[in-house]
Amino acid sequence: MAKEKAKDVELKQVIESLSPNERLVVPHLGKKNIDDIAEITELNKAAVLRSLEFLSNKDILNLKITEEKIIELGVNGLLYKKKGLPERRLLHSIIEKKSLKMQEAKKASELSDNEFKAALGVLKKKALVNLVNGRLMLAGKKAGTSKKTLEEQLIDELPLAEDKLKAEQKFAVESLKNRKDIINVVKKSKVNFSLTDLGKKIVTADLSIGFDLIEVLSSDILKSGSWRGKKFRRYDIKSPVPKISGGKRHFLNQGIDYGRKVWTDMGFKEMSGNLIQTGFWNFDALFTAQDHPVRELHDTFFLKGTIGKLPKDPKLVNAVKQAHVNGTTGSKGWGGEWNQEDAEKVLLRTHTTCLSAQTLNDLKEKDLPAKFFSIGWNFRNETVDWNHGFELLQTEGIVVDLNANFRNLLGYLKQFAEKMGFEKIRFRPAYFPYTEPSVEGDVWNEEKKEWVEYLAAGIFRPEVTEPLLGKPIPVLAWGPGFGRMLMALFSIKDIRELNENNLTKLRDMKTLKR
Repeated sequence: MAKEKAKDVELKQVIESLSPNERLVVPHLGKKNIDDIAEITELNKAAVLRSLEFLSNKDILNLKITEEKIIELGVNGLLYKKKGLPERRLLHSIIEKKSLKMQEAKKASELSDNEFKAALGVLKKKALVNLVNGRLMLAGKKAGTSKKTLEEQLIDELPLAEDKLKAEQKFAVESLKNRKDIINVVKKSKVNFSLTDLGKKIVTADLSIGFDLIEVLSSDILKSGSWRGKKFRRYDIKSPVPKISGGKRHFLNQGIDYGRKVWTDMGFKEMSGNLIQTGFWNFDALFTAQDHPVRELHDTFFLKGTIGKLPKDPKLVNAVKQAHVNGTTGSKGWGGEWNQEDAEKVLLRTHTTCLSAQTLNDLKEKDLPAKFFSIGWNFRNETVDWNHGFELLQTEGIVVDLNANFRNLLGYLKQFAEKMGFEKIRFRPAYFPYTEPSVEGDVWNEEKKEWVEYLAAGIFRPEVTEPLLGKPIPVLAWGPGFGRMLMALFSIKDIRELNENNLTKLRDMKTLKR
């Protein structure tokens, strides 16, 4: 008795939770076709489907929605079903006249240029016509041309479900797919549902229970007090609701801010500068030889017809020149001549290290020790693939300290990598024109199962520091590929995705905590 009473209470509560649309749909759940329910209830199919989904959440019915591909006629397909395929019309014209010149055949069959070309190609492929002395003639016996082709049979039988096509129909589909608007492949949802035990009771129950429930609480109801003595419809707080995507910054900007926080937490100050630089700051001040391949068009983007200005301080320019020609502190330099025109060339910066050179030039010894960083875009003439782009997002760090050494450099590199979330890192010797010793740091990419270069580092050579600082003070420097770091941070497989604006991906991308 108590169980029966509890079931009655449960049934009543379920009925009280039904929305107006659900109440309209429930009495017609015996109809297996969603189109029939839509017609009877005068609801559109989308509203009926939503009601079925909500009823499924309430355990009133079992709902199964499957997608199937349907092959149906396109615009031209509908036309050809009435008038015949272009090849059939062309074949009839040739049979009627026995032989026709090309233009005569086209005119007689009333085909456009594209239709005529397609029809001729099909007939020749099926060995039904020959071109003899510029005239189209029937190949073979006339009797063999009356039978409908597989393509014509398919057009008569469409629409058909793709997974139910016979072998000859599949062949015809492939034949017609490449022809304009004859057939279309569309996805359609198939809805099946069956009543649960609870659903069977609901269908036969008195749905007038709670029919006058209040659906929405409005200001008018509150003012008038008409809500008194009435009940509100029960809300189903367990039903899934549409995902709400709140506004947030692009993950690339989040990553850049995250990198800034890592640097500032390590005690570094930010440096910034222009994307457009002269060869002097981008190469010469960093002791990159003027005949180095990196200074050629196949590596660097130069601005045509533009001449840059060298620094106003002639001592600085001369000191850089002498470092190239004669060297400093015992080195021999690169020898040869130093060409001022090469230094005045204007280009899109190839690295943020040019900002380090400009920062060092502005430093005074009383400011030491000092630590600086930058994060910015650079440009190189690279072959684009999953790991490279002609735009390079790089970060740069320098430590200027009279007591700095190579062990300190490795310590900074390891600390920076760990703060960026990398645990597996290795170091190996490297060569860069402006650092000695030099080192590269690789991080293990679990997705690609390979080591990926992330860190290029070293201690600036005296040929760099002496012209800029006045004497060869140790400067630890490293420039990680920041874009590659963000790939790992956001689980991105292709560096080109950093600049994508695919809303679906952006909504699902994680938000970094600063």
